[in-house]
Amino acid sequence: MRHLVLIPSFNSGAKLGETVRAARARWPAVWVVVDGSTDGSGEALLAEASGDAGLRVLVLPENGGKGAAVLHGLREAAAAGFTHALTMDADGQHPAERIPAFMSASRADPGAMVLGLPVFGPEAPALRVRGRRVSNWWAGLETGWAGIGDSLCGFRVYPIAPLLEAMERTRWMRRFDFDPEAAVRLSWLGVRAINLPAPVRYLSAADGGVSHFRYLRDNVLLTWMHTRLVGGALLRLPRLLRRRCRPSPRQAPPPSPAAATPP
Repeated sequence: MRHLVLIPSFNSGAKLGETVRAARARWPAVWVVVDGSTDGSGEALLAEASGDAGLRVLVLPENGGKGAAVLHGLREAAAAGFTHALTMDADGQHPAERIPAFMSASRADPGAMVLGLPVFGPEAPALRVRGRRVSNWWAGLETGWAGIGDSLCGFRVYPIAPLLEAMERTRWMRRFDFDPEAAVRLSWLGVRAINLPAPVRYLSAADGGVSHFRYLRDNVLLTWMHTRLVGGALLRLPRLLRRRCRPSPRQAPPPSPAAATPP
């Protein structure tokens, strides 16, 4: 098994460099996909990568969306022999200090996806927190309640091969709909979910926070996504019911963060 950290980025500003350095301090292979950024953050990171063998920067000429950037990175990672990818946002929301624990859980159970279960601080917008509960309920329905703790958190470890298989089968999953649809489609493929807590920060603009979330646009996208996935779940209903009735395998507790070692 070979694991890397994969960070998609679009106009993340100074937070991109901070996020990458925090990830590099905890994992030896960090790749960044600069998704058509126009703020100069990609150029700054390319200069940094020239002196860091563990950092690779892939630059896309136009913005295609988070899922499209992840897909590009996954294809390149698979070609380079990597088997698993931990995705995290470039804006400083996700906890780099949790990378070793998530990688350890993945290496202990390589066929599973390790999903971040967000732990929010008091600064988290109440509307966003309540809204994700709706998406989580739909993801549970679409998978027969297969154990997806949170459908929207982008701090995750994916086995690359089944995720590539799921993404190549559809033209969707290319923008903000990537995270929830990836979890649902992997569950349909029989990839079990392991949920681990992950503190999530919402940074203000004064702290360098950058958000590309647009409430109306992205909620319309999620509504259309769940409409499609409910249809897909109905087609898979007999299989989901059979899987639901099977006894669950016993799961060993994940190793402690101290036990994590680079590949």
